[in-house]
Amino acid sequence: MLTRIFYYALVCTFAITPCAKSIAQDASSQPLFEYSAINHPVMGKRGMVASHNALSSEIAAEILAKGGNAIDAGAALGFALAVTLPRAGNIGGGGFMLVHVAELDKTIAIDFRETAPAAARQDMFFDAAGNVAMNETYRFSHKSSAVPGSVAGLAHIVEEYGTLSLAEVLEPSIRLARDGIRVTYDLADDLARSQRLKNNPASLRKFYKADGTNYEVGELFKQPDLAWTLSEIAEYGVEAFYSGSVAKKIVADMEAHNGLITMEDLANYNVVEREPVRGTFRGYDIAAMPAPSSGGTHVIQMLNILENFPLAKMGPESADALHIMAEAMKFSYADRSKYLGDPDFVEVPTEALISKAYAKDLAGRISLDHALSSDDIAPGDLAIYESDETTHYSVVDSEGNMVGNTYTLMFSFGSGVVIDGTGILMNNNMGNFTLRADIPDAFGLMGSENNLISPNRRPVSSMSPVMVSRDGQPILMTGSPGGSKIISANMQVVLNVLEFGMNIADAAVAPRIHHQWRPDTLEIESGISPDTVKWLIEKGHKINFSQRSAGMGSLQTVMRKDGLFYGYSDPRRPGAAAIGVD
Repeated sequence: MLTRIFYYALVCTFAITPCAKSIAQDASSQPLFEYSAINHPVMGKRGMVASHNALSSEIAAEILAKGGNAIDAGAALGFALAVTLPRAGNIGGGGFMLVHVAELDKTIAIDFRETAPAAARQDMFFDAAGNVAMNETYRFSHKSSAVPGSVAGLAHIVEEYGTLSLAEVLEPSIRLARDGIRVTYDLADDLARSQRLKNNPASLRKFYKADGTNYEVGELFKQPDLAWTLSEIAEYGVEAFYSGSVAKKIVADMEAHNGLITMEDLANYNVVEREPVRGTFRGYDIAAMPAPSSGGTHVIQMLNILENFPLAKMGPESADALHIMAEAMKFSYADRSKYLGDPDFVEVPTEALISKAYAKDLAGRISLDHALSSDDIAPGDLAIYESDETTHYSVVDSEGNMVGNTYTLMFSFGSGVVIDGTGILMNNNMGNFTLRADIPDAFGLMGSENNLISPNRRPVSSMSPVMVSRDGQPILMTGSPGGSKIISANMQVVLNVLEFGMNIADAAVAPRIHHQWRPDTLEIESGISPDTVKWLIEKGHKINFSQRSAGMGSLQTVMRKDGLFYGYSDPRRPGAAAIGVD
């Protein structure tokens, strides 16, 4: 069986809403093609992969073609992206996965988020006057790194739910790191622009030529230290990273540069399996990541609010529909600022936040005529309802297994620190904690005491894969990078498919909006009509025109329907590819 990368528009579309025209209902009798769509998903007969890097997508698709399941392929893809997409793919960061295991008919939320080292303290980035001190230390130093979870998370799903060994899953990434990859335009541009990487001697040696100059497009880029690290994990398992040879190198580098991570921190790291947060929208079931991810809870909260309005009749990208979506975002992001935290440390009122009754009350506060000021919105009283650099990929196989993984180094290339002798680029996810309730995080999001720095705590994140099911059968998996915009991007693609009847390609490409309560500005993408923008302004929205052309997220979506597989990689980021398996 062969995998195929589709760089051209393969004409296929579908709709999964009752009000929209359904096609490809029966591959033997229904037409596969419909020409009314503008953008078209990739198709496959035996599975689908969508990620931010074509070479890594191809590796995952090859594993599916050779008989591995989506879980094997998802883990291989995660390791491969550490080689091919170093600005975000990683083994020095962490994240969240949704894994649907067909044999068990069970969906599991895999929390492999980084944890604060035991030596971390709430005031560790403040000076004596109570101000945030030494921004370089806070963002771009060994001290800015939390304990990585990616290796543990990817190994966990293979060992618990895969069909291949960890060594087999790691083989493609080892080969890529050892033998080298051809530098793409995307990678060359990333490295040329990143002065931060040149400030760390180990980073300089890894990402640039011996004389310190940039790699050119088409040149061979080898990562022998990273190949060694991946080989150690393949031979000795996760213990190599968390208590063995790799761990010793990480800790030695931390000790030499005032970092906090110790051997005990690494040895004590654990992956947590959590129950997904669940909701419904128009008869579809939604499953997403629970806390410490804020994404799943607030995607569901926003959909609950929007379910109270006839958005389909208003039409996609209409001023009324966009206005209501923006208002729903304000309420959800306001609640995020107060209530979200690590559930192992604080009580997160998830059931209240996703209550349909609470959403109906919030919907009742939305006026079709005017926008509420952020000053008029505060985190809700839930008592009566109690009962930017990241990457995402999605994989589905012929058995119905699905993996959606969003993982991160936080900023592009994380802290910019490479651990000497390992090729590991470290995260700077200590910046995802709330320093103080009046200080926004790295993405401008407000937080509360629920997300303050504390030993072993996991910082709140917006990352959240989202899965849609119908009649008990998973049909769609999606997710996106984008910092605070992850939540709004995920919500909008689900809304575009379920409410507006778009195929996953049109749903991903459609221009998006974003409002995160604070600051009180509505960001809009190019493609929204100037007349629509004018009406939004007349309703009282404060438009951030400086963000008009900025891409919001980059959705990687797969879908299974009527015996066929569909995939689409959002064009907002270069180098992405969806690959079908036949």
